Amino acid sequence: MPDFDPVTIASQLATAYVQSSQDQIAASKAAAQRTATGLTTLRSALSAFDSAVSGLTSGSSGMRQFGAQFSASGIGTATASSGAQAGTYSFHVEQLAQAHQVVFEDLPAVPVALGGPITVQLGDGSSFSVNLVAADSDGDGSISQAEIARAINQAEDNGGKVTASLMTVGGETRLLLSAASTGAGSEITLDTSALPAGALKDAFDGGQELVAARDAVVWLGGQGGIRLQQASNTFTAIEGVSVTFTRAMQPAESPVTLAVTADSTATAANVQKFIDAYNTLKTSLDNLTKVSKDGATAAGAFATDAGVRALRSRLNSIIRQEFGGLTLAELGVTATRTGSLSLDKTRLDKTLAANPTALEDLFGKASLTQPTGLIGTLDRYFDAWLKSGSGQIAGRQSSVEIIQKRLTERQTRLDAQYDNVYERYLKQFTQLQALQSQMGQTAGLFSTMSTSS
Repeated sequence: MPDFDPVTIASQLATAYVQSSQDQIAASKAAAQRTATGLTTLRSALSAFDSAVSGLTSGSSGMRQFGAQFSASGIGTATASSGAQAGTYSFHVEQLAQAHQVVFEDLPAVPVALGGPITVQLGDGSSFSVNLVAADSDGDGSISQAEIARAINQAEDNGGKVTASLMTVGGETRLLLSAASTGAGSEITLDTSALPAGALKDAFDGGQELVAARDAVVWLGGQGGIRLQQASNTFTAIEGVSVTFTRAMQPAESPVTLAVTADSTATAANVQKFIDAYNTLKTSLDNLTKVSKDGATAAGAFATDAGVRALRSRLNSIIRQEFGGLTLAELGVTATRTGSLSLDKTRLDKTLAANPTALEDLFGKASLTQPTGLIGTLDRYFDAWLKSGSGQIAGRQSSVEIIQKRLTERQTRLDAQYDNVYERYLKQFTQLQALQSQMGQTAGLFSTMSTSS
């Protein structure tokens, strides 16, 4: 009888014993992993599309875009949102808003004992107290201009309303106070009544105004039109239009004209963003539900999943619905032979010329309380899939995790079963090997005896 290895034979027999169950577990693990990966891909694709299209109509933005341009340069800048209306507007800028600045000269370094509190007051009625006694940060017993500036900036109720800084002019250091905001309400005054009489109080009381605090004054329609006065140089009196003036005009200057016009290129770009987002999502869903043909290509993770295939079909149905009395096709958005969307800009421009609100009417917007139009419908439908904890994807992921946990437990039990069978076979074949060895020795003994006789 030829020699054999008990370890090798025990391993081979134990493997064969559990092979069928091992193949089943491996196949189930692979299927569960494909599903888990597919769900991650599906969530990512739906979320990316949802974010892209919701962003097109969030806040003050919208699908239709406008441009705003002044007739003369250097007067200011302007932007127009989707809420604007095409038109022309005239302005005369009488004065710009300014933030107050005041400088203090010859502020002496004084002993801490002479540094009573001061109160910084603003024209809007707000104020804050500055504790000069605590301003001696280096502990030398006196209060310097740098320490006074630091105390003002770090005052508890300042909150950046007033900034104190030092400037050197002609070898002399001066304290500059600057208001953070523009307008008449930014005027800075100091209440020094708590300071003892002396050089520090005199210096604070003798501040020099560098820049006056004042509101912006602008005439809509030119001088004699509608007077607009406010603390900021940015005006939003015209719906959907934001204008920031940067230069005041001379009284004899002709009014500057602002033209607000529809920006067909930017509008088409927004529609194209929707198309691109949809086509990207469609490609992902096509790959996830792809059916293998003759085994030449791998099937998608959800090739036989009725729920995901229904999602794909529902998405295709929603984009073909009518919203606000309009369809995407009427706005130049049509499907190709493969189902992808494409844009006919000429048709889009023609529709918007006849119906300026067509894009807003059809696309609507996403909203937690009142979603409208195509985007609102898609957002609400995707929420059923994407909602954390209770959405379809979350539920499916939870189920897959349970399956994977059970497969791990099955693998652990099968590994234990393999070990038991292996040990049993190893013991049996080790005994058989020992018996074979004994039989070989006995046979050799008989052979020797026969030869000697």
